[in-house]
Amino acid sequence: MKDDNTGAQSHHDVPVNLGNRRMEWGSDVIAETVRTLDLEYIALVPGASYRGFHDSLVNYLGNSAPRMVVCLHEEHAVAIADGYGKATDRPMAAAIHSNVGLMHASMAIFNAWCGRSPIIIFGATGHVDAHKRRPWIEWLHTSKDQGALIRDYVKWDDQPASPEAAVESVLRGNQVARTLPYGPVYICLDVGLQEAPLARPVQIPPAARFAPPSPPAPSNEVIASVRAALQKAKVPVILMGRMSRDPEAWDRRVKLAEALGATVITSLHNSAAFPSAHPLHILPVCGERPDKADAALINQADLILSLDWLDLAGFLRQCTEESQTQKPIDATVIHVSLDSYLFNGWALFNQALAAVDINVLADPDAFVSALLDTVKDAPMPRRLPAGQRHWMDGERIAPRKSDAGPLTKLDIARAYMKASEGREVTVTRTCLGWPGIASNFTHPLAYLGKDAGGAVGNGPGHTVGVALALKDSGRIVLGILGDGDYLMGVSALWSAARMRLPMMIVVANNNSYFNDEVHQERMAVQRDRPVENKWIGQRIDDPAPDICGFARAQGFEAESVATYADLERGFARGLEIAAAGGRFVLEVNIVGG
Repeated sequence: MKDDNTGAQSHHDVPVNLGNRRMEWGSDVIAETVRTLDLEYIALVPGASYRGFHDSLVNYLGNSAPRMVVCLHEEHAVAIADGYGKATDRPMAAAIHSNVGLMHASMAIFNAWCGRSPIIIFGATGHVDAHKRRPWIEWLHTSKDQGALIRDYVKWDDQPASPEAAVESVLRGNQVARTLPYGPVYICLDVGLQEAPLARPVQIPPAARFAPPSPPAPSNEVIASVRAALQKAKVPVILMGRMSRDPEAWDRRVKLAEALGATVITSLHNSAAFPSAHPLHILPVCGERPDKADAALINQADLILSLDWLDLAGFLRQCTEESQTQKPIDATVIHVSLDSYLFNGWALFNQALAAVDINVLADPDAFVSALLDTVKDAPMPRRLPAGQRHWMDGERIAPRKSDAGPLTKLDIARAYMKASEGREVTVTRTCLGWPGIASNFTHPLAYLGKDAGGAVGNGPGHTVGVALALKDSGRIVLGILGDGDYLMGVSALWSAARMRLPMMIVVANNNSYFNDEVHQERMAVQRDRPVENKWIGQRIDDPAPDICGFARAQGFEAESVATYADLERGFARGLEIAAAGGRFVLEVNIVGG
């Protein structure tokens, strides 16, 4: 039977005739172990390689804890789990079909790895015992070392060979994924292990005995040296980077900045880490790269406290125009991060090497708590740059002079600010070029950051995953995507419609891979070639994809707008639909990037 509610209630396929369920098969052991992990959902694309595990999820667990989220593509399954992790700091499971499913999912796994999202991914392989493989197809879907496909961008992978080993593998995978810094893990299930009847009883120990360790905290000596450096500083600046979604941790960050009297900078690359309207957050949220105001502030600072700031050396280089390795910044630099635990020689997300005076290997939120305990009763004087006006003191975005003329991303920002005023909105991501002055974030769930891996096509899945995580929170989930990102991942929206997840997506449609048009223009200028040809091989037109048609095909309402008056009305309508439990896509036809 099905629960076919058509409103905001989530769709749930309910198994029938389950009777007295007993643990009888290898896959039942895996499913029972998964049940102990407190995982709400498992996103999946069905496949024969894990048919035994699938059967156990349905007929042994009853499609509950975890509950299936059916997807149309393995990449979407992982992207949805990634979005869920971004919103909750907790893992969601995903299941993908053999080596071919893993190949589909690999880009989303890389993205989750770069974004430090906890995901427990179950894959599968055909019979390890060649004598038992089905002809042709199961040979194609069997790999000797399937995990090697993604080993460079997961925290850990395993292929257990017995029911007892599978119990340990699932418990360890959960522990590793939930240990800071978070990341995806991959567990490959042999068909033979899944489908063999149990030859002996298998014990499932309490998952609490295999919980992740507490986040690493700084020593008293480190905290003392940091405090001493801060006391000497005249213009300290805090770079709030990758931090948790915990509201209490958010409040401690505010208290620490106030106790230190330090200026705070946040970035659109990362999830909201500090209230952007706070008096100490004197500049708009930093965009894809620092602007002149960010650079001026960094060049005035005599102490920089980096709390897991993404690409610290690259950011300082953009601000100072110095290499940071050959000629580091003069200011004292304190860097707090666990990121080096995940560095390897294959993926260079470690970025440039920053020159640091005090390098703290600790969870940044644990560091904030420890430092706050030493300064909260003896706050330091407020030490802001002289003559600096707060970014919200003036007009944030100049109003549009008239409804005439083509729309731009700035118009989307104007309409967003007007329509979202007074509402609790979670922006899952913004498109390239989003203005920092349109980013008034007042809650750790107000904004969830950029695509960490620099990929295209994850935006729809991320937004669906966030909507799944926040479906009962009262917050409106909004993704602001480029047309390329939307079109590559649009079928992920079907999973949202099937689960009755309320959400809104805005598509900034310039009918082009416009970011690459900019790159082609740079090449043409550099090589003294015709700039007029930059559009060739970049435009998405003739015919133009039907943005709204794709949305309606996935079960969403949709509207296309080309004037500012219609944009404002469409934005307001979309947020109302999402607030009432519906799903809406607003196509905004814009010019430029």
